[in-house]
Amino acid sequence: MLQKQALSIDDIRVPVKRAKTLDPEKVETLAMDILENGQTTPIRVRKDGEKFILVEGYHRLEAMRALGEETIEAYTVHARLH
Repeated sequence: MLQKQALSIDDIRVPVKRAKTLDPEKVETLAMDILENGQTTPIRVRKDGEKFILVEGYHRLEAMRALGEETIEAYTVHARLH
């Protein structure tokens, strides 16, 4: 079962391919929702040494960053071996 934890936003790296998909309007909408309701859905990350790589939740991450938050709720998942 996945366990939720608070991570420093600065410790999360966004893959280059994912960074190209940012929609500023979606970030703004999510930021407004987070202001009203808090972060309701944790992002997903995977461990990369002492830091983390974003797996899912790029817009939520950027919305929290835009709000000036320093931490974000996240689930740590394991990379799939193929």
